[in-house]
Amino acid sequence: MQKKLQLSFTTKLFLSLLLFSLTVLALLQSYIWNITETNLYRSLGEKAQIQAKELSVLPNLIQYVQDKDINKIAILIKEIFEQSDASYIVIGDMNANRLFHTSGRSLFSPMIGNDNREVLNGNSSITISEGSLGLALRGKAPIIEHGKVIGIVSVGYLIDDIYALRIKQFIPFIVFCSLLFLALFIFSYFFSKAIKNQMLNLEPKAIALLVKSQKSIMESIFEGVIAIDLNYKIININQSARCMLEISYNDDSLINHKLSDFIKSNDFIYGKDNQHQDIHDHICYFNNISVIANRIRIIVDEKIQGWVITFRNFNDINLLSMQLTQVTQYVDNLRAIRHEHLNWLATLSGLIYMKRYAEAQSFIALQSADNQNNLDFITENIQIPAICGLLIGKYSKAHEIGLKLIFDPACQLSALPSLITETEFMSILGNLLDNAFNASLKNKDGDKTIYLYLSDATNEIVLEISDQGCGIDQGIRSSIFEPGVTSQEGKEHGIGLHLVSTYIKKANGYITFEDNTPYGTIFSVFIPK
Repeated sequence: MQKKLQLSFTTKLFLSLLLFSLTVLALLQSYIWNITETNLYRSLGEKAQIQAKELSVLPNLIQYVQDKDINKIAILIKEIFEQSDASYIVIGDMNANRLFHTSGRSLFSPMIGNDNREVLNGNSSITISEGSLGLALRGKAPIIEHGKVIGIVSVGYLIDDIYALRIKQFIPFIVFCSLLFLALFIFSYFFSKAIKNQMLNLEPKAIALLVKSQKSIMESIFEGVIAIDLNYKIININQSARCMLEISYNDDSLINHKLSDFIKSNDFIYGKDNQHQDIHDHICYFNNISVIANRIRIIVDEKIQGWVITFRNFNDINLLSMQLTQVTQYVDNLRAIRHEHLNWLATLSGLIYMKRYAEAQSFIALQSADNQNNLDFITENIQIPAICGLLIGKYSKAHEIGLKLIFDPACQLSALPSLITETEFMSILGNLLDNAFNASLKNKDGDKTIYLYLSDATNEIVLEISDQGCGIDQGIRSSIFEPGVTSQEGKEHGIGLHLVSTYIKKANGYITFEDNTPYGTIFSVFIPK
């Protein structure tokens, strides 16, 4: 079976434009042809009538017709006919018999056409009648002497001559239409080619399928996705973004809608740097929602056309982070306790091996009392189990790595404000302690002691951590809370203090730092209750 010929969209568009152009030009030519015919017949009819009237009032002609002097009539009319564009001129008497015919037709025979009655009644006329020379447009006027019709003047234009004149007048328009069609042909070709390039050589069905596929892909993405143009108007948005931002508009209403109507002013979206760089994994707030967002520039032909913003609710990641933090905390605590117990066991084993039982017993009592005192202090003053466990783990870790973590006697914590979760506060506390540990290990001149003060005795939660570490470099002091800024080596660093600052701002608090004496840094956190 022979395969049916399939034309591409651009070919169909090209042929459709040509067909439309031909149809329009044909209708235009038909209209102009009819208008030309009407105007030509009217103008020539009036011209023939005027010539007939002018001849009918010539005194000489009146006299010659009255005398029926055909020779003089012939001399007079032939001279006039040579200057006229009419096809013929006929002079008749009062009975409509020929007295003269420019073609030399038989004289004194009746004038043919049956259109002489009105003229014989004294009125001029314009008619189309069949004469001896053929169908003609004729203007007739009566020759009147003393109020009496004594003859007829008939000026005629043959229809064949009129048609030839009509063709002659129409030729420039035909040439114009041909040139116009050529111009339309060239325009249609390049227009269809431009459309093809704009459509990336794809057929409409393929484009429709691509758009539907893109829509399905967008809706299947768990993260919120918003595409905006340079005027911050929405180009595309998926269901996840609508749900997280609580947008109830349908897709048609959202397109070309200003993003600022749904997300308040935010430097992450509307910042001055958005023309020059992309941002990845930035923690910010979309209205009252904490999100981790990415902002990617849309660049087409080396020009920025807009941005794609992807974001995910931070609580979703926070849940995984909390689980991972707890597991990591348990592992660190167990490793620290195991290492410390191995040291104790080694010391105890040596004392027993040397049969110094009294000293072994004293060592056991001393270690147990020291651990128990710290454990009792933490559990009595910190009423939140997760934070209590974190502090016990950090205390063991400090002891393991050769540092000393000292708790201020005024430490106490009974509850957290509603604007901050246990996991977020644990992240603040854990990151600040880890930074203090690392800074203390780097400074050989410090006393390796970290002091911690944590209290909710006033109308705000106050956390203060001081160390005798290496301090903060002058070059990063102004940007220490920005993502990626760190004095440590490795790509995994540079996010801790940024998270700390983000959580504190979310809880409407603030964080400060200052130099300690003689070495190190003091970090102070204030979170209103």
